[in-house]
Amino acid sequence: MDLQTRKIQFIQEVLRVKNEKIIKKMEDLLHRERKKIAADEPVPMTMDDFNAMIDRAESDAENGRLYNSGEIMKEIDAWQ
Repeated sequence: MDLQTRKIQFIQEVLRVKNEKIIKKMEDLLHRERKKIAADEPVPMTMDDFNAMIDRAESDAENGRLYNSGEIMKEIDAWQ
């Protein structure tokens, strides 16, 4: 069954619901799930933000605020 057919069947089922508590729970669930999905989606970056990120990265490199993969692996091993 394709998504469009499932949505139509679901809407038909919702239209038959007469209990307001059930409708409220479905609304709450829909809103919660939409918020979760929106939170997981990447947020577009402005050019100003992008340029600021590049400036910070260049400053970190110039000032020795870098880690190489060996240092990171040692730190990860220390977690265990």
